Parts: sequence; structure tokens; C-alpha cells
Amino acid sequence: MRDPTAKYRFAWRPGNHFELLVDGRQFFPAMLAAIEQAQSQVWLEMYLVESGVVADHFIVALCHAARRGLDVRVLVDDYGASGLQQVDRQRLQQAGVQLALYNPLHWRKWLRNLLRDHRKLLIVDGRIGYVGGAGLSDDFDHPRRPQRSWREHMLSIEGAVLADWQALFMQVWREQHRSPIEALGAAIDATAVTGGVNGRVAPAVALRVQDIRRSLYYRLQGAERRIWLMTAYFVPSRRTLRALRQAAQRGVDVRLLLPGPVSDHPAIAHAGRRFYSPLLRAGVRVFEYQPRFMHAKAVICDGWVSIGSSNFDRWNLHWNLEANQEIDDQPFADRLCAVIVSDLHDCIEIRYPDWHQRGLRARLREHLWGRIDRLLEGLGRLRRDR
Repeated sequence: MRDPTAKYRFAWRPGNHFELLVDGRQFFPAMLAAIEQAQSQVWLEMYLVESGVVADHFIVALCHAARRGLDVRVLVDDYGASGLQQVDRQRLQQAGVQLALYNPLHWRKWLRNLLRDHRKLLIVDGRIGYVGGAGLSDDFDHPRRPQRSWREHMLSIEGAVLADWQALFMQVWREQHRSPIEALGAAIDATAVTGGVNGRVAPAVALRVQDIRRSLYYRLQGAERRIWLMTAYFVPSRRTLRALRQAAQRGVDVRLLLPGPVSDHPAIAHAGRRFYSPLLRAGVRVFEYQPRFMHAKAVICDGWVSIGSSNFDRWNLHWNLEANQEIDDQPFADRLCAVIVSDLHDCIEIRYPDWHQRGLRARLREHLWGRIDRLLEGLGRLRRDR
């Protein structure tokens, strides 16, 4: 099968190092340390930003960097950052941090208000980056109830692919802030990381650029041993569902790790559960995580991994700016699989005989929210046809 991603925006780059960081108590300190050690540039792009303990730690670090004369830029989604108080925005600006809001909400924009920047990215000095699914919110590292913090992954990145992450940030910054911006060139040198592995940046720009979706389809169709997918919101396209069923029927180990009783959007969980029956009948194994909200987003197809902001659902790819880091490396894929195996101990596996016997109330919720999901899908088609 020919790889269609040869025509994608970014090519595979050798010479990268990726480290998986699990949960806020591991990745937030690493990100803050990188900001404190910055020498010239700190670029931050975030969807969810809410005033609180976590956000305050980052505001202090960013303000300190700006007062040291560094180029500090913060790009946040206007809707996702609605919980960032005005006093905190003023702290950033008064310290010299350049702040930009993506697609400010306005009633006259109508459907265009649904276009959001869902990316999560920190780049420091063009030397190290962090990407994944976390936001600057206490939900990811709860100060009083750490056992309730959302389950999440971030990647630390060093190497050649940082040039592409910089390019994505610069493009959106120019569109929203309209001010000059220049990237550091250190990340372009593929020899900077000795013995590094191959990586590729896969962006998505609403309905215009769909590198994440097309790459996922290609990998699902070509998988031979395993497809393990974890996502916070499971409302897949028909094509994705068909690819998952076909893979399971040809003997691939297909597993879905999804949120259980704890979710920030229960309605989406109900809408997604209507897909369980055909998947289970085809041999797909479905697991629901029990202790806390499973917010992590990753997919493994044999030795290929994709981790980033995308939940692999229709809504994300219809309306959002997304970006994932793809990694082609069997040892890294095995390390991520080991983390998932550990998570499976805290899951309940959904089995078809039991699922088939679920009550009327559960079926009605799936039906109701499924109809709303189809309505939203129709809005996406309406925008595409305009």
C-alpha cells in the first residue's frame, strides 16, 4: 500500500528524541523548568487555560522570562481561555508577554465561532518542545484532590521536528496577532540528537488540512498486529469505525481505552457508546477507565504512534486546529503500550453479552445524544458546502 502522506505538509524527519510524560505531576514541572532555563524564546499555544494554581505557576514563570528580556508569546483560544481571569491577563501583558487570542467570540460570526484552536504546545529556544493533550488547569494536577486529577500524557521533544512545530505556531500567530515573528534555527539540524528516531508533525486545520485523519486511516488499514486507541471523546467517523471493525476481523488486536463514569462531557460519552455494539461484534475490545477522567489521546498501530491534541473524533476534525506528533519507532510504541497495559488494570472491559443486556435508560441516552451528534455533523457539512 502506497503511503498517501507523501504529499502531506511535513515530511518525516530523522534525529529526534521523544519522552513520554504521564500526568500533570510529571509534565508540568518539566515544562516549568524549561521556561525557567530559557535563553531567548518561549512560545506557548494552549486551548484550555483557567485561573488557578497550575495557571499561576505558569504565569509567574512566563512573566519572569519576559522580564529577563526573552521573546515570550502566549497564544490561547478565546473560548478555551474564558476561565482565565482579567487580572491574570493583565499580569502577563504588564510583564511584557505578548498575548494573542484565537478567534475571539462574536455573535455576528455565527458558525465561525465554532472554529477553535485546540492545540497544546510549548517551545523553548527552538531546543525543546512539549505537545500533548493537557491544558493549564487545576483539573490536570488538582491541588486538594490529586487522586482526581485527569489522566493525561505529554511528549517532550528534542530534534528536527521542532522546526515544523515552530512553523505551525508562527502561522497561527501571524494570522491572529499580525506582528513579526522569527523562529530559531537550532531545531532544524537533524544531527542534534545522536541516535534519534523518525518523527513527523501532523496538523489539522478544520476542513482544510486533514493530515491527522488521512494518516490515521492509512495506518488503521495497514496494521498487522495491534491497534490500540485511547481518546477522551469517542465519536468516530463511519470510515474509522469500518477500519476498526475490518482490522479486528482480520485478526489484529484492536483495543479502545475510553473514559468510564468520570467525564467532563457525559453527553459525548453517551453519544459514543452507541457505536459499541458493532465494534464488539467484530471483535474489538472496549475498556472504560474507572478511577478518574481519561483525557489522554494516543493511537498505536504496530510500531507507529500518534500523540497530540486530537481526540480522533468528528467534532475535532470538523472545527478545530489540531496537531499530533507521529513517531515511527518500535521501542517507543512498546513503552506506550506498557503504560496502557497498566491503565487497563483500572478499567472495566465491556463485553458484548453484558452490553446487549443494558437497560432502557442507557439506550435512550445513547439515542438522544446520538441524534444531537448527527445534527452537529450536519452543521459541519453545511459549513463545508458554503
